[in-house]
Amino acid sequence: MTAELDLALDGLVPADLGSEQTESVLWAADLKVLAAYHTAPHRSHSYVVAHDTSATWGVPGAPQLVSIEVARDFSLGTFTLESEYHAGLPFAQAWLIERGCPPDKIALAEGDFVKAADEQTLRLEQAIREGGQRYEVLDTWTRDDAPCENWTLVRDSAAADNPVRVFLAVVDPAARTYTVREGAFPDEGTARQWLEDRDTPLPQPPEDHRDADGVRRRVALARSTRAPRATACGLDALPAPFTSAGQRPGPGRSL
Repeated sequence: MTAELDLALDGLVPADLGSEQTESVLWAADLKVLAAYHTAPHRSHSYVVAHDTSATWGVPGAPQLVSIEVARDFSLGTFTLESEYHAGLPFAQAWLIERGCPPDKIALAEGDFVKAADEQTLRLEQAIREGGQRYEVLDTWTRDDAPCENWTLVRDSAAADNPVRVFLAVVDPAARTYTVREGAFPDEGTARQWLEDRDTPLPQPPEDHRDADGVRRRVALARSTRAPRATACGLDALPAPFTSAGQRPGPGRSL
């Protein structure tokens, strides 16, 4: 379940102009909390990811997730407040983690959210959350009607080849799942052209090809060094039969 934002700033004043300006543009009625962590025992710091419901009616493609960090100094009666908008949840979480939020404390709150469809999605999201300052965000786009998707265009400081990356998240409303995929490009212009045309598959990062080549080499080496398998012709070479209906595997469901 989502909840309306409450920054708990009663009795406190902004510590600086930046905090005052940030407070003035964050309309609590428009923001629904998706994840939040408050330090104990005095709640001196808060870290929040919220959905800005007003973004749907604003500039087309505008990001709809906002990360919010609050630091309260009760001895001085002041607070500092920072926020940043993002298209993808892992980027919103990474922004807060970089500012001191424990990674395990900013997961989605229990609620009716779409789920990651596969391990590749989970792996990419984890890499983004743990990336620190690795990814320089260049642009984003969010579409909340069919086809529901968002993308984040970044420059990857850790990439030796094709450093401009696109993280594309696509929602399957029928299955209530989503996927995240990473594409690699030599420069920003090429990436933007792909996003505009979509006439070829999303190009895989070079490191993915190298990983796949390494797996194939290891498999080939294992096969070449494996002892020859003896040929068995008796009944003991046949698969054991299922002894009950309960042991028979059911049909799989494709995502």
